[in-house]
Amino acid sequence: MREQRQELARLARVAVDRPRWQLAFTVVVSVWSLAWVVGQVSGAPSPLDVLPARWAGLPTGWLDAAAGWCAGRTGPLAVAGGLLWAMTSPRRQASAPLGWLAVMAAAQDVGYDAVKWALLVLAVFLAVMGLVSIPGRRAFVVDRVVVMPKDVARAGATAVALSAVVPLVAPGLALARLVAPYLTRPPRPARTPIARPASAERTRPAGTPGDLPEPLPVPRAGS
Repeated sequence: MREQRQELARLARVAVDRPRWQLAFTVVVSVWSLAWVVGQVSGAPSPLDVLPARWAGLPTGWLDAAAGWCAGRTGPLAVAGGLLWAMTSPRRQASAPLGWLAVMAAAQDVGYDAVKWALLVLAVFLAVMGLVSIPGRRAFVVDRVVVMPKDVARAGATAVALSAVVPLVAPGLALARLVAPYLTRPPRPARTPIARPASAERTRPAGTPGDLPEPLPVPRAGS
């Protein structure tokens, strides 16, 4: 149980450990996708219906035009969304919000079933990779690339977690900023000074060239 909590905490830190521009982009997608997912409880709105332009009194003609163009065209993007989720890793997290954008674009055509299709594509991809990894369960990584079951399971779980947490990034950051002044953190451990090896000039043994004075010239006989 403790290990599971530590793993969840690690994934939570990884989810926000990204460049600022990417984090800002993820926050925008997080707010949009969360509003759309929560809206399915009542009314099942489309992704374009939950944009603030609807209730802010702004012109919505472009939203109607975009919705009309998506009808019958964007459904296959659910497959791209599932594959983008599958390629998500701690170093490549931009594919997670891009996958949500692809899924929401597909939802303009097929509704909330786009999420189901994307999850099905993700599950099929992970199953295929699991089958491919079976011959490599006893392989040794020496001089070739090997697909191993443990690595596939770890990468798949990370991809699913980092993709599923996208709608929760914005409220998570807001909650963390709200409670941060009230938290008491343990003191940071003191940094131990790094012991540097003595330079060659100081460790040169006595009597080596460079430490002895130059020999005086010996006078010749008769000079």
